[in-house]
Amino acid sequence: MARTKMVRRWRRNMDVSDDTQYVDMLTTLSEGSVRRNFNPYKDIEWDSPEFAVVPNDPRWILPATDPMGGHPWYQAQPQERQIEIGMWRQANVAKVGLHFENILIRGLMEYSFWVPNGSPEYRYCLHESVEECNHTLMFQEMVNRIGKDVPGMPRLLKWLQPLIPLAAGPLPIPFFFGVLAGEEPIDHTQKNVLREGKSLHPIMERVMAIHVAEEARHISFAHQYLHKRVPHLRRRQRWLLSLFVPLTMRILCSAIIVPPRAFWKEFDIPRSVRKELFFGSPESRKMLRDMFGDVRMLCYDTGLMNPIAKLMWKICKIDGPPSRYRSEPQREHLVSVA
Repeated sequence: MARTKMVRRWRRNMDVSDDTQYVDMLTTLSEGSVRRNFNPYKDIEWDSPEFAVVPNDPRWILPATDPMGGHPWYQAQPQERQIEIGMWRQANVAKVGLHFENILIRGLMEYSFWVPNGSPEYRYCLHESVEECNHTLMFQEMVNRIGKDVPGMPRLLKWLQPLIPLAAGPLPIPFFFGVLAGEEPIDHTQKNVLREGKSLHPIMERVMAIHVAEEARHISFAHQYLHKRVPHLRRRQRWLLSLFVPLTMRILCSAIIVPPRAFWKEFDIPRSVRKELFFGSPESRKMLRDMFGDVRMLCYDTGLMNPIAKLMWKICKIDGPPSRYRSEPQREHLVSVA
C-alpha cells in the first residue's frame, strides 16, 4: 500500500500542466533553444589560421581568475612552461566538462523517458540534450586541437558514473541538484575568465562564449525545476536533501576544478603549492565559496537552509551569503573590467 502511494505521488509530481507559470517558462526556454543555438562545426572556424594551435602562444597562459594562474609559483615560471601548464589545464577542464555533460545527457534521457504525454518538460529536456551533445563535440574538438592526452574526471568518478543517470527517473530532485553541482563551477569560472578581458586563444574564447550562452538556459531550467518541487517535499525529505546538497556541491566541484594526479606529476608542482591552490589559501577558499552563491540562494528560497544544513555548508567550506540574483558578478571582477 505504501509503495502504491509512493508511485502515485511520483506520477503526480511529474504532471506540470496545472502550473501555467512553469509551463510558460518551459515554453520560453524551448523557443529560445530553437531561435538561438550553436553548431560546433559551423560556428567555430576550427581550420581558420587564426584558430591554429601553435607552440609558445602566450594566449594559453592562464588568467589571474584561474586558481593556478593567479598563484605566485605559476607566475614565476618561464613563459614557455606557463604556456604548457595552461594548455594542459584548459584541455583537462574541457575533458572533465564533456565527461560531466555525457552523464547529464544520459540522465535527461532517463528522466524524459518517464514524463507523461503532453508534458512541456519532455520537449525542453530534449532541446537541452541536443545542446549538450554539441557541447561534448565542441569540448572534444578543443582537446584534440590542443593535443594533450588529458584524463578528465577522477578515476573513481569514472567507475561510478554509469549509476548516476539512473537516479534521474526515481530521484530527479537529487539528480538536478547534481546537475547544478557540475554546471555552476564551470559556468562561474568561465564567466570570470571572460569578464577579466585577458587576451585568450580564439578556440578557448569561442568555446567559452558558446558554452556560457547556452548554459544560462540549462541552469535556469534546473533552478526552476527545483523551485517548483522542493517546497512540496515532506519535512524529513527536505532535511535529508539539505545535507545532501552541500556535500554534493563540494565533491563534484573538486572533481571538476582540482586537476588530476597526472597534472601534478607532469609538471612536478610542489605539494605546498597544491595545498594553497586547492583550497588552502584565503583567495582559493573565497573562490570556492563564490561558486555557490546561486545555489545557496536556491536553498534559502526552497527551505533547505536549516541550522544543521548551514553547519554542513561550513564543514564543506562553501558557506557564505546567498546571491541577490542569479549570476550576480563578484565585485572584484566588475572592477577589473572597468
